[in-house]
Amino acid sequence: MPWHETYGILDRFSIDPSERIEPAMTVHTILKMGDPRLLRVAAPVEAFGTDELHRLVSDMRETMRVVNGAGLAAPQIGVNLQLVIFGSNESNPRYPDRPTVPPTVLLNPVITPLGNDEEDDWEGCLSVPGLRGWVPRWKRIRYQGFDVDGQPIDRQVEGFHARVVQHECDHLLGKLYPMRMRDFTKFGYTEILFPEIEAAMDE
Repeated sequence: MPWHETYGILDRFSIDPSERIEPAMTVHTILKMGDPRLLRVAAPVEAFGTDELHRLVSDMRETMRVVNGAGLAAPQIGVNLQLVIFGSNESNPRYPDRPTVPPTVLLNPVITPLGNDEEDDWEGCLSVPGLRGWVPRWKRIRYQGFDVDGQPIDRQVEGFHARVVQHECDHLLGKLYPMRMRDFTKFGYTEILFPEIEAAMDE
């Protein structure tokens, strides 16, 4: 079912916002590696600020919260749109030693590397559960796009923040982090590589 049918197109001008009843948030099933829907190139968002788009973002936030995600892309729940969310004001139990990243909703993103420096680090993915890999990423980037209401976003970031953005935006290109890896000797089960992280946290 198309995403706009799933979320219902409402007549935004026929209902007084003060009378509108917000639907309960839905925790979605996350697609796993091997599902062909994860290999699609996502379509750009064309209508900002709509009720269905706000509901989609709310559902994604709740889904990410429940599974302790550092981020989530719309294609991971089967919605083929250029939409990612990431960040939290609290430490993530799946990445306990990493700095926090500001909570962000990013639509139609464009990433520009700032310089040629790369940085390798471990990554996991909700669509590749129970595994971690050593992935090269640009160390510093500029990312641009829009928030859910169409307001522009333009930031220059580095380190873990830059890694999270690149990881999530890869989903919009139909790429999972193993497709970026160069050394598969550094690819394995989280419970072996990081025994201090509870297995249930990475599933």
